[in-house]
Amino acid sequence: MSKKVFEEIKSLITESPNPETENIDSKSTKKILELINKEDQKIAKEVKKTIPQIVKGVDLIVSSLKGGGRLFYIGAGTSGRLGVLDSAECPPTFGTDPKKISGIIAGGYKTLVRSKEGVEDDFSSGEEDLKKRNLNKCDVVVGIAASRRTPYVLGALKYAKKIKAKTIFLFCNPSSQLEIKPDVVISPVLGPEVIAGSTRMKAGTAQKLILNMLSTCAMIKLGKVYKNLMVDLQAKSKKLEERSKRIIMILTGLDYEKAGVYLKKADGKVKKALLMILAKVDKKEAEKRLKKSMGFVREALEEK
Repeated sequence: MSKKVFEEIKSLITESPNPETENIDSKSTKKILELINKEDQKIAKEVKKTIPQIVKGVDLIVSSLKGGGRLFYIGAGTSGRLGVLDSAECPPTFGTDPKKISGIIAGGYKTLVRSKEGVEDDFSSGEEDLKKRNLNKCDVVVGIAASRRTPYVLGALKYAKKIKAKTIFLFCNPSSQLEIKPDVVISPVLGPEVIAGSTRMKAGTAQKLILNMLSTCAMIKLGKVYKNLMVDLQAKSKKLEERSKRIIMILTGLDYEKAGVYLKKADGKVKKALLMILAKVDKKEAEKRLKKSMGFVREALEEK
């Protein structure tokens, strides 16, 4: 088994030594940091090349969520943590149901804070973890694996395809010789890491950028943003309550006190408050317009 793994990883770009940093251990602190920064500058350019594939991924996610489905990120190690992080940020930022967008990491949530080596090698666990969530054909699964070979992630994607759920595979190596055929493949090729095999670095950064793009763009397409402001945030903390007031002030020109009054009248819902102020309607009419517009503020404001 170990020889098989050796054969799999020996040709992976993410496992290859980087000629640009060959003697990094002999450099000064400043030079080490400059070398890391130089490699980091390559990331956004490579991510840009994958935008056509990211578009397809966003469209799948939007279609799934509109149809009552759910979004699952699944990965091991750094990849798994990044998926959990992105999913965890959606409820406070965009007001999503935590059950609609969630992250799954090999080994369970305890591995978020303490690495547990070996859990990524269990092919069947990926399937089992999705079964526990009652995955169905309306859902979409985003598998995240820098190397493209992580057994846990491949097992999850294989099961998702078996039950006809939509699949997106995000990894940081060339996309040839895939064992499975996901609906969408997103594979920025970033070159070798500064430290060979340390995919928490360039690969992890690229994955974070792409997950940001997938979720943020999907939320915009679902009406969670008006102009460039998060109008569906949940004011469940003092900071978010004050951010809600500031958003209302920016979009309506009201002062702090009046923004607070309207936010309270609107049950803490920014969208509802905006309709009440800008369209000069009562709470009931604001709710009616938002329902008709599927939550899109711009369309609700244009409603006559």
